[in-house]
Amino acid sequence: MSEPGRSAAGLRAVILAGGKGTRLKPFSVSFPKPLVPLGDTPILDILIRRLIQYGITDITLTLGHLAELIKAYFTHRRDLVEQIELRFIQEDEATGTAGSLALVPELNETFLVANGDLLTNLDFHALAQFHRDNKAMLTIATHSRKVKIDLGVLEFDKNYLITSYSEKPEDIYHVSMGIYVYEPGVLKYIEPGRYLDFPDLVLRLLARGERVCAYPGDCLWLDIGRPDDYAKAQELFSERREDFDLV
Repeated sequence: MSEPGRSAAGLRAVILAGGKGTRLKPFSVSFPKPLVPLGDTPILDILIRRLIQYGITDITLTLGHLAELIKAYFTHRRDLVEQIELRFIQEDEATGTAGSLALVPELNETFLVANGDLLTNLDFHALAQFHRDNKAMLTIATHSRKVKIDLGVLEFDKNYLITSYSEKPEDIYHVSMGIYVYEPGVLKYIEPGRYLDFPDLVLRLLARGERVCAYPGDCLWLDIGRPDDYAKAQELFSERREDFDLV
């Protein structure tokens, strides 16, 4: 773990834990996705313990779907809660992955935002240092994802003449990890009470000429979005538990 000036220590963190997890059905029908377990530990618990390792202990959870179950979990995890300052923001109506930030008070300095359903050993110090070095308004941690199409892919012109044929091509995409570093100036682009998803916020910032950077995270990362992703995360966590620095 690199510690360039302990760059992430002391940052406030907002964890987005209010989604319905529709892609993870049937697991998420009556159970909040951030509490699905890897081994015997919920994914949200693993993420928070990872943040603690980097000196990030002021943590706010934005809640919606099955919020009371998430709150109840932490009432029984005093060993974890005693290490952090934990706050909850509960939405009556969903305001989106960016809109919910308008509900969080006193985000007056650089802060971290993360989805509550991901598994990673990302170096948060390096991410925060990169953000500051690049004087970004918003930094998005990214991961390279190889996508393979198990079919023959054709290209043809307007006269339907084949111009190219690729058998089972692979492409590499740089995808968002669901981890971000914000400057408080971003909040002026988020109207309280109005629905706003993160991709729309990014486009809004770019349209206004704000500096948005991508941090290439060379790390383990899985988004627990679908049942097959969950299965992969179970396997990865079982095999490489030591990589997640649980405390």
